[in-house]
Amino acid sequence: MTARTIVITGASDGIGASAARTLSEQGERVVVVGRSPEKTERMATEIGADYFVSDFAELAQVRQLAARLKEKYPRIDVLANNAGGIMGRRGLTVDGHEKTFQINHLAPFLLTTELLDVLTASNATVINTSSAANSLYGKLDLNDLEVANKYSANLAYGNAKLENILFTAELHNRYHAAGISTAAFHPGVVATNFAADTTSPFRFMYRSFLNRFMLSPEQGADTLVWLATATPGQDWISGAYYAKRALAKANKVAYDPEIARELWDRSEAMVSQDVDKLDSPA
Repeated sequence: MTARTIVITGASDGIGASAARTLSEQGERVVVVGRSPEKTERMATEIGADYFVSDFAELAQVRQLAARLKEKYPRIDVLANNAGGIMGRRGLTVDGHEKTFQINHLAPFLLTTELLDVLTASNATVINTSSAANSLYGKLDLNDLEVANKYSANLAYGNAKLENILFTAELHNRYHAAGISTAAFHPGVVATNFAADTTSPFRFMYRSFLNRFMLSPEQGADTLVWLATATPGQDWISGAYYAKRALAKANKVAYDPEIARELWDRSEAMVSQDVDKLDSPA
């Protein structure tokens, strides 16, 4: 049986790295994508995988990543949008977007839409790593996607994780008939380096005694691996949100198709505006 091509972003550490190891051991052709050149190369070397370095805080790098993936892989069976994180203080990327919003939502939105021709031709599965923070902290305002008003790290992160689920649902609505299956999932509270290089209050929890009660990266990656290897439409429902291999309850906003459609349209406009800026003469 020919190995499938599985692209995993945020795969140099944590649950992404764990999923990459497991899937590689199962004989899949894993492509490791990470932000750190050293960690990404080290992870790829460990499992004998191809790798690409891309910083999602710069959308030009995301476009370059998509172009390189399309050039090298005429078929992509699974795209796991796993890169993300919480930023702490509000800051803007070089593209002018709030960092949490761009890294967790806008960049994976751009990567996925740039790869749509390959993904549809491959009847691919797109998996988006969300979080229970979508329900705990998410209070999405479509007129303030950059969280300029009443910013907090938790609100920005909760909104981004809610946006992951809305994007999953709308990608299903628009492209399932063309062959794409989608799922979002909550990995659980995993003992990783999450928030370690930020000012977020989360970093204290992840460095405290509570760390010993958290899931291992292998346990956190389990649902990702399951979604990547099980059969959509048979083992899981496309467009849905999962935790522990089961359907999970998300923020009530996640089930609003109008909001999902509007988020897609606004995200599409944002990345199009960024291209227009690049093309405009100085």
